[in-house]
Amino acid sequence: MYIALVFAGFSGVSIGLGVLLVGLRFWLYKYVKRHRKLRLRRQLFKRNGGLLLQQQLTSREDRSVEKTVIFTSKEIEKATENFSSDRILGQGGQGTVYKGMLPDGRIVAVKKAKAVDKDQVAEFINEVVVLTQINHRNIVSIFGFCLETEVPVLVYEYIPNGNVFELLHGDVEGGHTAANWELRWDIAKDTAHALGYLHSSVTCPIYHKDVKTANIMLDHKHRAKLADFGTSRVISVDDTHLTTPVVSGTPGYLDPEYHQSSQYTDRSDVYSYGVVLAELLTGEEPYILQPPPQHPKKLAINFLRDMKEKLLDIIDPRIRDDCALDQVKVMAKIARLCLNRKGEKRPTMSSIIMELERIGSSHGDSQAHHILETDDDEDDDEEQAVQVRESFNIDVASTSATQPVQGRESFNIDVASTSATQPMFPRQTY
Repeated sequence: MYIALVFAGFSGVSIGLGVLLVGLRFWLYKYVKRHRKLRLRRQLFKRNGGLLLQQQLTSREDRSVEKTVIFTSKEIEKATENFSSDRILGQGGQGTVYKGMLPDGRIVAVKKAKAVDKDQVAEFINEVVVLTQINHRNIVSIFGFCLETEVPVLVYEYIPNGNVFELLHGDVEGGHTAANWELRWDIAKDTAHALGYLHSSVTCPIYHKDVKTANIMLDHKHRAKLADFGTSRVISVDDTHLTTPVVSGTPGYLDPEYHQSSQYTDRSDVYSYGVVLAELLTGEEPYILQPPPQHPKKLAINFLRDMKEKLLDIIDPRIRDDCALDQVKVMAKIARLCLNRKGEKRPTMSSIIMELERIGSSHGDSQAHHILETDDDEDDDEEQAVQVRESFNIDVASTSATQPVQGRESFNIDVASTSATQPMFPRQTY
């Protein structure tokens, strides 16, 4: 009896120790697993430029930084249902954009990069740093970012109505009705206000460096918002230009003077804005590849050649019958000034805003008094078109992101896209 009791006692102790060891082993396994996940998140955070980004953000003393949220990977995965394919809004050269919902109910656009390399990390850091300095109704807002995932993730306000390129050129339901003249005029004004703010109203001027219709988004009220600041640059107040080792931009929108000199100025943004105006007026794409041996078709060259004598003929047929002719003439004139081959002769965005607002509030006056009265190039449109054609002959034969271009000098041009159809937030596809 005694032996049986002793044996039972030992058995109970053994079972207890066994349960304790199993529990301890399970706890140790969970601890090690959690520690590994934490270490991985820290490694990803560091690899994705988190330390440098934190340093740049904390060195600034403004409230906009406090509003920028650093999301965890769990929060991002929950918001996008673990990056579900059903949540995809669109895909572009830089990555995939998902529709997400934050815990507070806000609908957001979650941009996930395709891959990680030094250039992309630099662009990511740059975009966050630039956008946290900006607060304007015509510029897409950033809510935060996540660096604990395999690739960097940015979280923006959700823009439901796609971009202007799709509105003008894409097969968008209701596009023919939506792209009326009134909307195009408002898009021109909204974009001008965004660029004017970047050039003149922030502490240090900001050059966008990739102004195009694919980067102009339309919110639920069809208000235009400028997006994609990955290549943008903050400029010192004392500087007049930015010199880049590699000429970068989108064919059809790229300033030919910048292409020759590698010096980017605020008037380079103005040139790109001029192409956007020509696009709004004509409904034509800015850059169309042609079968060899023909050169690509460039809207800027054709617009400069035809606008003086054939303006009514080159207006988009979809708006020809309902457009305000006084506004059309002013927009065309502003576009021509913006496309001047000499940057110093292009107007500032501030003067463009003044003119657009003046004409918008005084219908019936077809003469532009502020920026147009200084125009001394009335008779050299054809000469300007020829010189632009000679100095800016970019032939993109493939969809490669980087390829050499031969001009008067030899440059390496980083082509942001071989068409304008790679928006930051592609149109919703579900």
